[in-house]
Amino acid sequence: MDFNPNLSQLSSQCGEWLRGSGPESDIVISSRIRLARNLADFPFIRRCTDHDKAAIERSLREKLSQSESLQNLMYLDVSQLDQVDRQFLVERQLISRELAESEGARSAAIDTHEQYSLMINEEDHLRIQLMKSGLDLEAAWDQINEIDDRIESCVNYAFHERLGYLTACPTNVGTGMRVSVMLHLPALVITRQIEKVFRSLQKISLAVRGLYGEGSQAMGDFYQISNQITLGRSEPELLKQVGDIVPVLIDYERRAREYLVKESQKDLHDRVSRAFGILCTAQTISSEETMHLLSSVRMGINLGLISDIAIPTINQLFIQTQPAHLQKIRGAELGTADRNIERANYLQRHLRKGGLDELEHN
Repeated sequence: MDFNPNLSQLSSQCGEWLRGSGPESDIVISSRIRLARNLADFPFIRRCTDHDKAAIERSLREKLSQSESLQNLMYLDVSQLDQVDRQFLVERQLISRELAESEGARSAAIDTHEQYSLMINEEDHLRIQLMKSGLDLEAAWDQINEIDDRIESCVNYAFHERLGYLTACPTNVGTGMRVSVMLHLPALVITRQIEKVFRSLQKISLAVRGLYGEGSQAMGDFYQISNQITLGRSEPELLKQVGDIVPVLIDYERRAREYLVKESQKDLHDRVSRAFGILCTAQTISSEETMHLLSSVRMGINLGLISDIAIPTINQLFIQTQPAHLQKIRGAELGTADRNIERANYLQRHLRKGGLDELEHN
């Protein structure tokens, strides 16, 4: 286990959730499963003293470092990271905003391939999360179940014979499992069908969240669909609940894209070309506007309006133009105005080659 990882090395590569290599990855960005677990010998986090939190962190760190099957991990003392580094990990979906913003002893163990991470002293003593590119829930479950079994072999989880795994939030009791799929749904937004779709999801107890989970905005037309309640349901039932609805959403989005191509082709091409042109020529640009414009460009690539730029490149720009990533890449802290200039320069360097010529021929 690496206790002194260099986070700057991560800034130049694309994390698992944005590789764009999995099934249905034109619309499904990633599949994620999260397990909430607590140690039997300590109170829940909200009842913990600073001494308790330190003891939990120390105990789990020792157990993880002793496990031969969990050695390929970067271990980070989150309480000792500066704000930029914490935000950097949130932007990469490797830790939650809650862990980043909490107080006291807390840490994260992250797989060097960025497929899974272990968060210590978040809402629960331990949060295990695993991500796969595209729609790949079954493979994600198989992998995280194996990791959970390894940890449970050396840790005494809080478990009730009738209720299942005991968690800080009652809605997580049972399996402690949250199944979520992140989708890119720009056509449903453009055709104003998105709210209707989400109202239907809420009726079947599925939550809709933004890019960074609970309480976040749907920047770049990214939406996370996940189960709300785990109590009384098995892991296969939760996988099926989310897994059954995602193909329906994919179909809705594809139909909306087909409608735009058929009925509003000129408007669609204008939207994509304007978005690409602004990204390639802007002298200063905010993170929010960048996400919005990259969303249109990503859809344009998938619809064949731009062919010289690969989806993984656009995916990578979604994350590398985020505030903390820009600062890590630049190697310096930047104020808002300087970040907006740096972001514009970064976009120009990575988009101008070939893309403008391709748009002119379409």
